[in-house]
Amino acid sequence: MVKGDLIATRDAYGKALARYGAEYPELVVLDADLTGSTKTSLFADQYPERFIEMGIAEQDMIGTAAGLAAAGKIPFASTFAIFATGRAWDQVRNSVAYPQFNVKIAATHAGLTVGEDGATHQALEDIALMRVIPGMTVVVPADAVEAEQAVKALIEHVGPAYLRLGRGKVPVVLDVDYQFRLGQAVTLRLGEDLTIMACGIMVAPALEAAAELAKAGISARVLNVSTIKPLDKAAVLQAARETGAIVTAEEHNVIGGLGSAVAECVVQAHPVPMRRIGVQDSFGQSGTPDALLEEYGLTAAAIVQGAQEVLKLK
Repeated sequence: MVKGDLIATRDAYGKALARYGAEYPELVVLDADLTGSTKTSLFADQYPERFIEMGIAEQDMIGTAAGLAAAGKIPFASTFAIFATGRAWDQVRNSVAYPQFNVKIAATHAGLTVGEDGATHQALEDIALMRVIPGMTVVVPADAVEAEQAVKALIEHVGPAYLRLGRGKVPVVLDVDYQFRLGQAVTLRLGEDLTIMACGIMVAPALEAAAELAKAGISARVLNVSTIKPLDKAAVLQAARETGAIVTAEEHNVIGGLGSAVAECVVQAHPVPMRRIGVQDSFGQSGTPDALLEEYGLTAAAIVQGAQEVLKLK
């Protein structure tokens, strides 16, 4: 993988499971009748004895994963984000998080970019639903490089975790020597006038926006905040103090996601002007991914506009 390659994070997830299967014999993968879409089929082909096809029974899958974790396995339960966090939320809360079982919930097809499947399948609340659960780690990789490394990090991390992945291909924005660490935000571009904090597919537009702002003499720092929980409060507050203004960008409702996490952090320790780029408290609709991102204002241009607005408040 090199910068600029277009690779879906779900593809990187499937390849990572297959890659680490031999290294971690306790790794077990479960799926809810979506192996071709979640790419768990790659693991199933290599390690059929450690793969469980649960059928269209997401709640049962989470409960089974909890049992496997209780027996010392490291289960990755895979399905679409809307089902993992919505349909199975009770099981995630009570069967996984409450007893602090070592279950990894890997959810693909998150956000608006599910596209033509429409509002019923576009998970725009999943980060909020997982972030609010005590002890749950929440990771949203920026690209395929980070997604692959996040899989290994979560295998080695003890405790419940939610890994949010996308359907469509997104540009690789990180170098091959990039080192992902849970709970650590990474500065991708230095800047002094404001900070753009992004996660997932919005990291690439954040970098585009920073480059566009530079043409107008505005120096924008870009932070890849791939771990939403635990949030890297030190990096967030450092950026707030040093740049004095923040724009967040996420493929999620602005309520309860990255923007909310950042706002909660800065308001308690170092309040600064903020703008949150994301879906403005609404459901999605059917359409092509690019058209939907444009319609809901999840673009580099929207980030530029947010930056210009927030700078006026400094």
